[in-house]
Amino acid sequence: MLDIIVITIAAVLSGADDWYDIEEFAEIRADWLKTFLSLENGIPSHDTFNRFFSHMDLAAFEHCFQQWVDSIEGLGKSQLISIDGKTIRGAKQGGKPSSIHLISAWASEHEVVLGQLRVHEKSNEITAIPELLEAIFIENSLVSIDAMGCQTEIAKKIIDKKGDYLLAVKENQKGLHHDLLDSFRFLKTEEALTDIDTGHGRVEKRKCSIVKDLSHISEVDKWKNLSTLIKIESERFHKGTGKIEQQTRYYISSKDESAEYFQRNVRSHWSIENKLHWMLDMVFHEDASRKRAGNTAQNFSMVTKIALKMLKMDTLSKRSIKTKRKRASWDGEYIKHLLKF
Repeated sequence: MLDIIVITIAAVLSGADDWYDIEEFAEIRADWLKTFLSLENGIPSHDTFNRFFSHMDLAAFEHCFQQWVDSIEGLGKSQLISIDGKTIRGAKQGGKPSSIHLISAWASEHEVVLGQLRVHEKSNEITAIPELLEAIFIENSLVSIDAMGCQTEIAKKIIDKKGDYLLAVKENQKGLHHDLLDSFRFLKTEEALTDIDTGHGRVEKRKCSIVKDLSHISEVDKWKNLSTLIKIESERFHKGTGKIEQQTRYYISSKDESAEYFQRNVRSHWSIENKLHWMLDMVFHEDASRKRAGNTAQNFSMVTKIALKMLKMDTLSKRSIKTKRKRASWDGEYIKHLLKF
């Protein structure tokens, strides 16, 4: 078991994306692998790798993953934890859309996945998110979730685990959304902050306004410890075309904090898209993965996230993740350095 897991992580660090790649890596690197692995049964075949990860117990592997994450220095302190889902689109079968949908909890500051859970349909995120929250440590942290997770039971779960919530509010919560519109229309704004960013051929202005008067929230008691209402107004000007895009988003939070605090954390929430999901698809080609047998997709996604964090933690090279994977394929000592062997 140890041989198979270590070979797989080492191969993924070196650029392998499927079972054939992993077998080829192991055969070419067999003499090197024997310097720190027993390999009593030789090099496993691609079918053996597939069968192993298909049948490996999800809960046991995730428990080991979480123990490894917990060992990373500094993770226990208060932080932003973003929760979002991602579908592995390549795992479709018979012309039907992929049923492999994973939700992940992402520590933005440390850029590491704290846990993941598979759900079979997007609507099931509502029931899966509390399970994921139960499995991770969120005390003194701010948990941000998109509109799918804006549910009273999820808010209660976060508070009961001694965390705080930052939940996006859209039309799926019609009553609450309407109450937020009225609050910002008729009540005094406690504080407002405007940021302007330039770059990539555009100018973006974001204004964060907060209201702490909850008198217009009709079912305020259902949202445990609700403290602050947030409105984010964004305007993006594209220099090349002159096009202007405008958007207004609303949030609720149990934190009694400033506009600057919410402006920063709303922006940081999206690092789960930019620094995790985008990286998994563009560098590790996860979206093109055809793995779907048994537990394969979820277990291999965990391996990929382990490899991503190892590469992010590395300070020996200052290159991109893509270039670090190439270096690992060329330099066996660099892989040992990444694996801490």
